[in-house]
Amino acid sequence: MAQRHQRGWLKKETRSNGETWVLFYRTIRKSDGKRVENKIAIGSGRDFPEKSHAWAEVERLHLPINQVNSRRGVTFGDIAQHYAEHELVDQKESIHAKAHTTVRSYERILRNRLLPKWGHRIALGIEPLEVEQWLKDLKREKRFANPTLDKTRRVMSLVYKHGQRYGLIPRNQESNPMHFVRCKTTSGYEAMILTPEQAYAVLLNLQEPERTLTLLASGTGLRISECLGLQWQDVSFADAMIHVRRTWTCGQVGLPKSKASKGPVPLHPLLADFMLLWKQKTPYSQPGDWVFPSFRLEGKQPRVANMLVEDHLRPAAVKAGVLSSHRDLRGRLIDDDPRRFGFHNLRHSLASFLIRIRTDPKTVQTLLRHSDVKLTLQFYTHAVSRDRMTATGKMLTAILSHAVDQSGLKADRGRITPA
Repeated sequence: MAQRHQRGWLKKETRSNGETWVLFYRTIRKSDGKRVENKIAIGSGRDFPEKSHAWAEVERLHLPINQVNSRRGVTFGDIAQHYAEHELVDQKESIHAKAHTTVRSYERILRNRLLPKWGHRIALGIEPLEVEQWLKDLKREKRFANPTLDKTRRVMSLVYKHGQRYGLIPRNQESNPMHFVRCKTTSGYEAMILTPEQAYAVLLNLQEPERTLTLLASGTGLRISECLGLQWQDVSFADAMIHVRRTWTCGQVGLPKSKASKGPVPLHPLLADFMLLWKQKTPYSQPGDWVFPSFRLEGKQPRVANMLVEDHLRPAAVKAGVLSSHRDLRGRLIDDDPRRFGFHNLRHSLASFLIRIRTDPKTVQTLLRHSDVKLTLQFYTHAVSRDRMTATGKMLTAILSHAVDQSGLKADRGRITPA
């Protein structure tokens, strides 16, 4: 028997996120021919205060309740939950495994931004211009930077692509509004860049092992999470290579950011001297031991990145005059520089130095292990060859050549004070 044309009816339901307008309609169940009731969430009472507003939304969505397609009733929250359950867990089994920090970042964006705004909305009813306006509002009200907004847009797009891959929504372009959402990606922020002279001054105000750690980050471009994730089995003095196999961040072992990040890094002889002397002095020098372990935890875990910055790197930069400061009533130096400064600035500084001395961009990309040379040029063209070993040697030689006498700064053979 043919089903009659119907408009359905609207009612409010109380749900976890408040009162929600729900469209009810009936269909014929194929298994036994009985008429059954169906419903689709239209939107919150806050978004549609009057029933007429909710009906207008129903009309705008063009819901085909007379030719029911269950995918039309899927909310963005439904797809986001499916995405989180399949893409943000069990990274070891994932085809496209994500670093721990990436997973945490995506979870925060979903939890704090996307789900509160779009979770209750029908996925196919979200319009591109709505999303663009929301991103503009976030910039104005929350002072979010353009890269933050673009990352939010990309996570929302990933959710839609996931829904299409699993057939939760149709696989045509029109079913993914993020194809049409535009967002600025660049920021006015410029990272603080250290010259070799400044880097040398910072090193002079550090003790071991923080000096070797800082030199490692300065001369190789390794991220601090990659430095802390190193074990001695990853450092091959014979082959003059450092192998990046894991990261350490937020108290957890993670995966490198990308396939490019897993590439080997050259161990220049200047750096190898420091690394080898540190290996001889540390009580944790077995292949499976951390290169930069926490002595407080008896070497069971690496050091903590933010504590290294707060307790060692920034104070050294203050003493070196790289960061501004003043003296208190007791004559102590107080850091009053408002600029962001940490280990990532050393990575920026290496890239800026290499480009300034006209190192080929492809070499810089390979050394920094960017997945795309465009990323290298986008972030590090403040100022283009030989192999990567020569490139790192130039930076290390430049840093270590600023001693006032002929002895220069050498790998410290003195006694280690446990951190």
